[in-house]
Amino acid sequence: MEQDNQIFGIRAIIEAIEAGKDIDKVFIQKEANGELMNELTKTLKKNNVNFSYVPIEKLNRLTKKNHQGAIATIAPISFVSMETLVEDVLAKKEKPLFVILDQLSDARNFGAIIRTAVCCGADGIIISKNGAAPVNGDTVKTSAGAVFNIPICKVDHIKDAVFYLQGSGVTTLGATEKAEQEIYDVDLNVPIAIIMGSEDKGINPSVLKIIDVKAKLPMFSVIDSLNVSVACGAFLYEAIRQRR
Repeated sequence: MEQDNQIFGIRAIIEAIEAGKDIDKVFIQKEANGELMNELTKTLKKNNVNFSYVPIEKLNRLTKKNHQGAIATIAPISFVSMETLVEDVLAKKEKPLFVILDQLSDARNFGAIIRTAVCCGADGIIISKNGAAPVNGDTVKTSAGAVFNIPICKVDHIKDAVFYLQGSGVTTLGATEKAEQEIYDVDLNVPIAIIMGSEDKGINPSVLKIIDVKAKLPMFSVIDSLNVSVACGAFLYEAIRQRR
């Protein structure tokens, strides 16, 4: 992890959050306590900043400096609001293409999806504030720098993003092996948001209930699923094929 993308020390992290810095994630030492640490956790929760408790060994690997039990990573990009993203894109395009990632947790998968999304001309990527893969050095490297070429926004809940897009006339399509129809039977030549789930659990059941369309990829093996970045690529390129 790049030292330039780190903030260490409890008070420094609190001040960075209150100053409006784009904090990607905060790592807090397990079982750490004290008045200042309690203030930090309250600030994190109040501002919906993604954080997790980790062993001190992990913190010591991230930096050799005095971290006081807390290290924050700063995103190398600035996030945009979902409302701004959707409004700006709809003002310019009749058939936008968005990607929603529901609890995707691997930074390298995230980076690979970003790279493919940029290559396919996607208009933006939407992720959740909590539980999502970090936008860090691995993400930037795997995306081959594409992370700087597409708007990314964070939302409190993926369901909120789905409702907002639906209200804006965008069809929401979930990639799931539970679907009855294949992606090749779905009309993608419309305003659409493709939703990909986490590596292990797929799309959250509560999200599946509210999306417009579900689709799957055909599988011809005892292996019943693809890597999420590969599956996302297949969905995106089918959208491109239909729109050509």
